[in-house]
Amino acid sequence: MTKSGRKFRPSDWSERLCGVMSSFGPGPTGPNARLKYSLYVRPVMLGDIKTVIVDSRLRDIEPMAFDFVMNFARDNDLVVTEACELPDEHPVQQQVAPTQKVG
Repeated sequence: MTKSGRKFRPSDWSERLCGVMSSFGPGPTGPNARLKYSLYVRPVMLGDIKTVIVDSRLRDIEPMAFDFVMNFARDNDLVVTEACELPDEHPVQQQVAPTQKVG
């Protein structure tokens, strides 16, 4: 969602962004290994809004990756919200540690 309230395009932007960051997740193992989204940058639907959950630990683990995601949000006028603003009982809060939500 942009700051002006419009849905961001293309419609698969969150999957594309997380696909770029997937190399920062756990390494693949075995001959049938598959590309996986990073534990630190994941696409999530909140209601009917596509978002990207960014674990704030990424800032310490890989600062350039964190800056890439945050600059993407800034350059595209996306809303960035601290996940702590979600209720504690929200399913996303149950899945993640301290995070930032982009979308």
